Amino acid sequence: MGYYTYGLPTFLIIVIALYLLFTGSGEAFNVGRFLEETSPYAWAGTGVGLCIGLSVLGAGWGILVTGSSILGGGVRSPRITTKNLISIIFCEVVAIYGVIIGIVYTSKLQSVPENLLYTPENYFTGYALFWGGLTVGLCNLLCGVAVGITGSTAALADAADPNLFVKILVVEVFGSIMGLFGLIVGLLMVSSAADFSAASGAATAVVSPYVH
Repeated sequence: MGYYTYGLPTFLIIVIALYLLFTGSGEAFNVGRFLEETSPYAWAGTGVGLCIGLSVLGAGWGILVTGSSILGGGVRSPRITTKNLISIIFCEVVAIYGVIIGIVYTSKLQSVPENLLYTPENYFTGYALFWGGLTVGLCNLLCGVAVGITGSTAALADAADPNLFVKILVVEVFGSIMGLFGLIVGLLMVSSAADFSAASGAATAVVSPYVH
């Protein structure tokens, strides 16, 4: 298992790299070229998609875990089905965090002609939206999993002993705060990024030679 997990991908990467190197195509590994020739819109759109998609995935995962435990524990103790719905709300809030950040990021997307798009400012905005969206999405994904597992435990513990519900709920609240941390960090990452705008002059329109 360890060989296929680590050895095989490394072997394939080395083989492909040597093939490109000895066939005169080593420049295909030019990371700077990839960053320059990729449209800032692509970076921004990918960031927004990752932000919302991973947040919804985390929320759905948490609801799946928590909901199944509530239904299962409710068979034995029907009283838990009402107050444990707060765990479902905590999971849903994770998706709302992602939607909020997605709306904020989308507001920075403005229509710019292609010949005036590739400026340092627009590159910075595209990169900031991508990494900000990825950060928020991953935070919300992990937050949804944490809240879901904790909410599942809270439901089963409440079914066994009603006195444990409040104690485990405190842990669940602290787990849900991680998503709020991701939201704040996502806002900070794009606080210095301006909206997409056209180049104001020939001096600022620095287009990469790789862009066609």
